[in-house]
Amino acid sequence: MKAMVLKSFGGPESFELCEVPKPVPRAGQVLVRVYATSINPLDYQVRRGDYPDLVQLPAITGHDVSGVVEEVGPGVTTFAPGDEVWYTPQIFDGPGSYAEYHVAAESIIGKKPPSLSHLEAASLTLVGGTVWEALTVRAALRVGESILIHGGAGGVGHVAIQLAKAIGARVFTTVREANFEFARSMGADVVIDYEKEDYVDAINRETGGRGVDVVFDTIGGNTLSRSPDVLAQLGRVVSIVDITQPQNLVQAWGKNASYHFVFTRQNRGKLDELSALVERGQLRPHVGAVYALADIALAHARLESPNNGIRGKIVIAVEPSLIS
Repeated sequence: MKAMVLKSFGGPESFELCEVPKPVPRAGQVLVRVYATSINPLDYQVRRGDYPDLVQLPAITGHDVSGVVEEVGPGVTTFAPGDEVWYTPQIFDGPGSYAEYHVAAESIIGKKPPSLSHLEAASLTLVGGTVWEALTVRAALRVGESILIHGGAGGVGHVAIQLAKAIGARVFTTVREANFEFARSMGADVVIDYEKEDYVDAINRETGGRGVDVVFDTIGGNTLSRSPDVLAQLGRVVSIVDITQPQNLVQAWGKNASYHFVFTRQNRGKLDELSALVERGQLRPHVGAVYALADIALAHARLESPNNGIRGKIVIAVEPSLIS
């Protein structure tokens, strides 16, 4: 099978298109023909060497799969050849999804929502699972609460807006002015142009100084230390960014704030919850750009570029017929 293999840590040019053996499913595993995958910040972090102790080179990376079951191993009862499935491979535990075939444990695979194309489904598995855990499990966002979502036009942010609205929250988000209408179309109630206005001033103005119940951090920087300035009492901050620099959180004490740090855990339950929202019309991922498997280096370079112009996700069409 063809696969994009990471030969060394570094820039996008570190990938090489190779022929590698097709995997064989063992007991409890499913062999999936990969139709589509996608690009996430985690993917370029792995590629550039942020986690060298967890990735053994050469490696097949990638963290989203939408495809069709090709074969099942002994003991598999949930799936059969021909089933359309979606899932996030177990991160740092075996080959990833930048290949024509992938093997995964039956327990982490879900049935793809029928209303989603493979391109759309592949854009949602990792970010959808991450947002679900961040908002429903860790932040415990409730009906009638308010949330500030940083980066609402991005791959994670546009999904977070939709999930927060499905829960019944009032949604504030930061985007560039060019993405106002896109963010509103996702369900945002208040959009803030972070290039022209300090979001702390905007939130306090819009809430009469009360603040929001939850801050969802997708951008890093000094978000952790500034979040108390926009939090209501007993507010929660959830971050999906691995921030290395120390930050002063003394202001959080006065707000009785709690902080949560999320690294996605794979399971079918999250996928089934997301699928229910998709089928009810409450969640729809946005595909901003599509690249071929052989062009993964270009896709990585674009996602890493400042002001890349992408709304939603960059998707990789592993099946050539999916490229229009």
